[in-house]
Order: sequence, then structure tokens, then C-alpha cells
Amino acid sequence: MLKDKYLNRDRLFAVAPMIDWTDRHCRYLHRQLSSHAVLFTEMVVADAIIHGPRERLLSHHAAEHPVTLQLGGSDPNKLAKAVEIAADFAYDEINLNVGCPSDRVQSGTFGACLMKTPDLVADCVAAMKAVTRLPVTVKCRIGVDDQEPETVLPDFLAKVIAAGSDAVWIHARKAWLQGLSPKENREIPPLDYDLVYAMKREHPNVFIGINGGIQDLNQAGEHLKHVDGVMLGRAAYQNAGLLTGVDAAVYGEPEREFDWLALRDAMMAYASEVIASGGRLHHVTRHMVGLFQGFAGARRFRQILSSEATKPGADPELIATAFAAVDLTAGPKGSMADGERLAG
Repeated sequence: MLKDKYLNRDRLFAVAPMIDWTDRHCRYLHRQLSSHAVLFTEMVVADAIIHGPRERLLSHHAAEHPVTLQLGGSDPNKLAKAVEIAADFAYDEINLNVGCPSDRVQSGTFGACLMKTPDLVADCVAAMKAVTRLPVTVKCRIGVDDQEPETVLPDFLAKVIAAGSDAVWIHARKAWLQGLSPKENREIPPLDYDLVYAMKREHPNVFIGINGGIQDLNQAGEHLKHVDGVMLGRAAYQNAGLLTGVDAAVYGEPEREFDWLALRDAMMAYASEVIASGGRLHHVTRHMVGLFQGFAGARRFRQILSSEATKPGADPELIATAFAAVDLTAGPKGSMADGERLAG
């Protein structure tokens, strides 16, 4: 269970929650690539769960576990209600978003702007903890706008930890709420990994994970010398093949050659289920485009999925056609996500 891992401070690898990217189809794909990586939903707003289409917002495939529901909101009572509703959907963890800088989130007074109100965040954590036995965690920034992270972050962590947060995942950048787009907020503010490491030293008995700017498993391994968990976002999505190295490198599983043909068959079967339930092939294959970075034939693979899967009537056989364009036997050029174990 994730709660046990957080309590024991086991090493964890996670794929970050990303709006419009980490939907259920993306998570199904990622689970085929790694048995152990912790997967996060897109942020789901508490009000939407309370008043909206719960089944569509919260349902997920049984294969996705361990999977974390990330919530957005700033009202402790509404967040608690959303957690109670989500109990029927058997998530493994509840995470509170205190890091998203988008205008849409700011207008609802949650996300990264909550870094300014640590007492309110603590109240939210306590309210969620009161209605679930699942781990309740927080994903935050090191600060926002003109805040001094060296001052703000220690106070923020002390309050959310005292409220019962089982883990804190820290994106090691500030967020600028005015003047930068969400994309720019992922790239322009400087990274301060050392501050996150210092927070781990300050809280040796609390699970602290790091996020932001991490590109591959070698970099992940360097971070795991200092913190308990590492979270990749865009790199894990745009170069999803690196996830095939996670189980051996992070979790100590025996190294093995990845079975790409088994993945092909699993995704074809899954796509058939999605289409039968009213979805389209593109809903599944749009997340697969970055699978084969470095492989001969990767460009043709991308072309097939990008241009053909969106056409009306496209069926799962297109996945087989795309896989056939890739030289699977040669593998990627260089050592993308090879099975080298990470330093522990």
C-alpha cells in the first residue's frame, strides 16, 4: 500500500499529474510500461466531483493501480466531501494540488496561490484526513511571486505536516502567478533542488519527493540520493519509453528485455474496449506518440498515429501498423532508460 511506503519512506517514482495529458488512457499505457510507478490523475476540481458527472471524472481501469487522485480546491468541507465520494472509486492516495499556476485555477483560488495561505492548506489536509484512511499528500511549489522560498517553504511544510500530510511532493521552482504562462512557469523560474534537499534533512521522518526539470532515470537516481521520491512530468510523457526502465532501476526488479509486442497487443485490446464504449482510437493513441524516441522508424510510427488515428472509423489494427514501422530488435540509439540500477 502507498501509505506503508510513505510511512517507511520507501523510494518511489511517480509520473506527475498533467492537465489534458494524464487521463485514464494515458495511465493505462504507462502502467503497461512500469508495474510500480505511481500514476496521478489530472487534477479534478472538488466542485466538479460534487456537482458533476462523477463516473466520467473518477472512473479508471483496474490495471492502473497504484493510482493517485489529485484534487483541486480550497474549501476544506468541499474537499472532504469530494474525498468521501471518491471512496467508491478505490484510489490509492488523495493528493492536493498546491502547485498549478494557470489562470483557471487562480480564479478558483486554489492551486499554486494556496502557497500564500498555508493555514488554509493545513485545514484542507486535516479535513481530508478526517474522512479517509488513504494517504493524503500535497504537491506544492517552493513559493510564488515575491515570496522568499527559504522562508516560506519551511513554514508551509511545518504546517501541512502537522496537519497530517503523509507526504509532500515539491516542484522545485517558484510559480509566478502574473506575467508567466503555465508553460513558462515550468521552464523559466530557476530550479532550486538544494532547497528541497534541505527540507528533507529538516524532516527526516517525512516522505519528501522532488519534481521539476528531471529528464531521465540517471538524473532521477541522483535526486534519490537526497530525497525519498522522484516525479517526472513532461519527460515521462513525451518520452514514455523511459518508463520501461523504472522497475529495475528504482524498485530493484530483475532486469529484462521489454516485450514491445506484448505492449502492442495490450494496447490494441484496450483500444478495442474504448471504441466499443463510444470512444475513438485517437483517445488512446495520442498518448503513444512518444514511445519510441531513439528507435529507427520512430518518425514513421509518429506519422501513422498522428495522421491516421484521428480519421473516422480508425481501428486498433492501426496500432499494429505503426509498431511494424519500428525496428524493435535494434532498440534505441544510446542508453535511453536502460536497466542500470540507480544509486540508493
